[in-house]
Amino acid sequence: MKILILGGTGFIGPHIVDAALKGKHTLTLFNRGKTNPQLFPDLEKLRGDRDKGDLKSLEGRKWDAVVDTHGFFPRKIKEVLQILAPNIGQYVFISTISVYPDDSQAPIDEQSPVGKMADPTVEEFGKNFENYGPGKALCEQAAEEKMPGHVTSLRPGLIVGPGDTSDRYTYWPLRVDRGGEVLAPGDPDSPVQYIDARDLADFSVKTIEDGHAGTYNVVIPPGRQTIRELLIGCKAVSGSDARFTWVDEAFLTEQQVSSWSDMPVWTGKDGVAMATVRNDRATAIGLSFRPPAVTIKDTLDWAKTRGAEYKVRAGIAPEKEAKVLAAWHERAAK
Repeated sequence: MKILILGGTGFIGPHIVDAALKGKHTLTLFNRGKTNPQLFPDLEKLRGDRDKGDLKSLEGRKWDAVVDTHGFFPRKIKEVLQILAPNIGQYVFISTISVYPDDSQAPIDEQSPVGKMADPTVEEFGKNFENYGPGKALCEQAAEEKMPGHVTSLRPGLIVGPGDTSDRYTYWPLRVDRGGEVLAPGDPDSPVQYIDARDLADFSVKTIEDGHAGTYNVVIPPGRQTIRELLIGCKAVSGSDARFTWVDEAFLTEQQVSSWSDMPVWTGKDGVAMATVRNDRATAIGLSFRPPAVTIKDTLDWAKTRGAEYKVRAGIAPEKEAKVLAAWHERAAK
């Protein structure tokens, strides 16, 4: 099949390219040529900048399917599909489970309500990224309006694995590998959810090969892993001498240690709905998952290639971690 990928050289893009090449598909990449331009020298590359409305290189071309890895606001979706819709059979949009409001009630599935923006014309994420999820929901709706019945909206959770420069998952393999006493958050049996970028990529291509339209939550099964199992898995893979000190959520709040940002992947008790999202629709048509230990090992191996001097972008700072642990032990002693 002939597949156009909008993006293709950032984090998730190369994994989708690899998955499509494994399927012997013919690929074209459309991007600015600024992020990792050295990748995929043998593939056709069209240059343009959708943020500036520069889409001319897409005109007059036909593809069986398009994968859009970089859409955030509906106007940009409409502009792209104004050109592409008459010339493609399927549009695959990488959305997010953040379309569901933070206060969603479990269990969340594809029929759950999505968040809304007070002004749907706004094209800013907002101070606390409050427009990110609702903006993605509007993108899904804009695509369906342009190509009814031919849109596949994939809603992944936290996307993890090699190449993830956000470090929101990578923090844990690296921190546990460093060893010593590790601050571990809240209830050890708290569920966690994410998706390996390569599993998302494989599923993206599969929906094209099998012609599946519709909306799909793309996350590991709810209940598959707890935060304790994630951390123990990191220790088993790294072979470090890490020791986990589990600190209750109330104390973490007192110490201004936040779920998700300071303690990545972990959502805390108020975010449990977003850590138990249903994925039945996707698994029914072939979404599969590599073992957690593989994701940990490959992420750790990749992260180490960045060098010891690399500053991890997510997770609690070592100095603050030590301070919180000292305060916890002092309270326990009293």
